[in-house]
Amino acid sequence: MDELTQNPKDSNDLIEQRYKNLEKLRELGVDPWGEGFRDAISVSVIKENFAEGKDVRAAGRIMSQRVMGKSIFLDLKDGSGKIQLYVKKDMVGDEAFKVFKILDIGDIIGVDGALFKTHSGEDTIQVKNFKLLSKSLRPLPEKWHGLKDIETRYRQRYVDLIVNDDSRKVFRSRVEITKAIRDHLVAKGFFEVETPMMHPIAGGAAGKPFKTHHETLDMDLFLRIAPEIYLKKLLVGGFEKIFEINRSFRNEGISVRHNPEFTMIEVYEAYSDCRGMMKLTEEMVRYVARTVLGTEVFSYQGRQIDLTKWKTVSFAELMKDNFGIKVEDPLSEWVQKLKAKGIAVEGDKVSKTQLLNIIGDLVEPKGETNPVFVVDIFKELSPLAKEKKDSPGVTDRFELFMGGMEIANAYSELNDPIDQKKRFLDQIKEDKDARMDEDFVRALEYGMPPAGGLGIGVDRLTMILTDSASIRDVILFPQMRKE
Repeated sequence: MDELTQNPKDSNDLIEQRYKNLEKLRELGVDPWGEGFRDAISVSVIKENFAEGKDVRAAGRIMSQRVMGKSIFLDLKDGSGKIQLYVKKDMVGDEAFKVFKILDIGDIIGVDGALFKTHSGEDTIQVKNFKLLSKSLRPLPEKWHGLKDIETRYRQRYVDLIVNDDSRKVFRSRVEITKAIRDHLVAKGFFEVETPMMHPIAGGAAGKPFKTHHETLDMDLFLRIAPEIYLKKLLVGGFEKIFEINRSFRNEGISVRHNPEFTMIEVYEAYSDCRGMMKLTEEMVRYVARTVLGTEVFSYQGRQIDLTKWKTVSFAELMKDNFGIKVEDPLSEWVQKLKAKGIAVEGDKVSKTQLLNIIGDLVEPKGETNPVFVVDIFKELSPLAKEKKDSPGVTDRFELFMGGMEIANAYSELNDPIDQKKRFLDQIKEDKDARMDEDFVRALEYGMPPAGGLGIGVDRLTMILTDSASIRDVILFPQMRKE
């Protein structure tokens, strides 16, 4: 907790002083954690409608304090901005001025007063009366620097948001990004839905699930890896254009690009396909950038991204060019060719799926920052995608890379219940933890229209549009190790 200041001893001394100030306030009859302060106007609105002499009411946190004899200047900050306060002893009275001198940086107050401009032209409220709303017992940090402070920003996001305007800007942008996604889809006639977060079978995507247990039903459940299966059941039921902005969970590693709990947007459109999803993705990403940034050309981590330039590459061709591997080659030939390229392959019972997971990162577009659609992905990596009729073993699917990261995944949805059941059985042969989703197969047997499905990682898209290096910078409360 004391990482917030440069010296733990200094921090303890400051906390002790604040407790002394707390007792002084109580002796003066001041409630340190007062009642509400209704009808306060945001700082941004006050500044936008500034008029000399106008009476205003504002509330916020004290961010700086300068005592000058019988006058005090303070900076008051709320969620929209900062404004200067001017407190004059003759105006507020002796008792109130005595209280004001005891207040600390970080205290939350409400004030009534009149607007004026200082000689330097700064918007200022001359305080007529005030109310202490919340006493701060811990000092705010002066600086954020070094690894420990970055760690503390994530652990104590509430402090980060108080002192770091850039962090506040990122999370405001995240709200705007999510809203723009929703607005774009609703304008195109899509219907927003909600599906369960606890699933009896872990499915809809590759990933290790979190497991829980429902006591009343006495059954194991899994936090969802993805909402895909339930959304496709809604396609069966007649909802033809749907989306869900969802929280999903994967019990896997943590890195600058991965958090166990993350946000996705999944979209399904009946009678569409992979190409339709490609078009929708480009339109939506470009719309979001224009809406949030006001431009389609911007910088990410020192490199330019131009959303007017999109390209497409073939996964199957990358496999062939990099490793000489073709989709129809037998497993033994895959292993031989990979070993010839110096790729470690361990064990005698390795599967094509395992090999594809090993080499998947190796064939991702390298050095590309502009959007790249990777198409023609092998069937082993796409158990829910439709196979291309002219390319056996290859699915009608794409992954979108931008800024060097995978941002989206989409495909022509498999709606053949017989093929789907066979793929589930093939998965079970390779993975002892895999299970047959009988209800999903049954739903397909009633008939699901041909459809395109799309998933976009909201966290990663936010990283790119806010120029954030780590996924933790765009998640308010990322998962952390124990302190």
